[in-house]
Amino acid sequence: MEEKDYEFFKNELLNRKAKILKIVSDNEKEMKSLSRTQASDEVDHATISADSAIEQAISNKQLIELKDVEYALFKIENKTYGICEMCEDNIGVQRLKVKPQAKYCILCREIVEKTS
Repeated sequence: MEEKDYEFFKNELLNRKAKILKIVSDNEKEMKSLSRTQASDEVDHATISADSAIEQAISNKQLIELKDVEYALFKIENKTYGICEMCEDNIGVQRLKVKPQAKYCILCREIVEKTS
């Protein structure tokens, strides 16, 4: 991978990291707001609980993605970015453009999905 490719993907990952951090922050504000909401009946209470659970699930998923993004940034700094962690072949640039934090090439990802 060329230096310009590393820079391109580093910028993509940094932008994604910023978006994730904003989503998580917004979700935390929303959950705090929901926790302060007074439920007037059981339906309101159920709605608030469901909304809180959804916001928490979104935040959890975003935090998992954030770890993957930070790991990809670490790999860029170590010049190991774009190498499949299973077969050690290069991950295609097109795949990285779709998912810059990809750890596996397409073939190995299919294997991981089938065995999970």
